[in-house]
Formats: sequence, C-alpha cells, structure tokens
Amino acid sequence: MQLTQERKKALKAIGHKLNPVVTVAGNGLSESVILEIDRALEDHELIKVKFAVGDRDLKKDLLVETEKVTRSTLVQSIGNIGLFYRPAKEPQLRKSNLLKD
Repeated sequence: MQLTQERKKALKAIGHKLNPVVTVAGNGLSESVILEIDRALEDHELIKVKFAVGDRDLKKDLLVETEKVTRSTLVQSIGNIGLFYRPAKEPQLRKSNLLKD
C-alpha cells in the first residue's frame, strides 16, 4: 500500500509516542512472532516493532520480510525500531492507535 507524504507524516506523529509492542530477537521471524505482529496490527493499526538483532543488514531484511508477511506498510525505521501500519478490517475505538485522542 502506498501512502502519501502527508499520511506518512501524520502516522509518524502518532507513532512518536508509541512504545514497541513486539520484539524480534536474533531468532528472526518465527511463526509466533508473526502471529503476534499480525494480531497487534489488527487491534492497533499502527505499531512499533523492536528488532533486537545485531546485524544491520539482517535488520533491513527483517523489516522488509515483516512488511511483506503481515501485508503492512513500513512507515518509518529509526535505529532498531520499525513503525508499521495496516488498516484494520473493523477498527475498534478502544484499541486503535489512530482513533484515540
């Protein structure tokens, strides 16, 4: 999904105050990690994922793979943190990071 620059800017502003909800360790993307990221995206729409892997190239590969496997969009990557967005099928006011505030 392509995002306009204005939409990316708005998502980055919302994502700035978020904490990572999933941590990907050196093992990479296991099935349980992918399921947890998928569940978090469905609940919150916009999430941060921490990639605690030592290698910069591996981190880049994991960012791309996460985006592909979860059918989400990587909005921003700073350091070890990736900000991912995927609109929920049925957004819930209490859970969605986009509908809060």
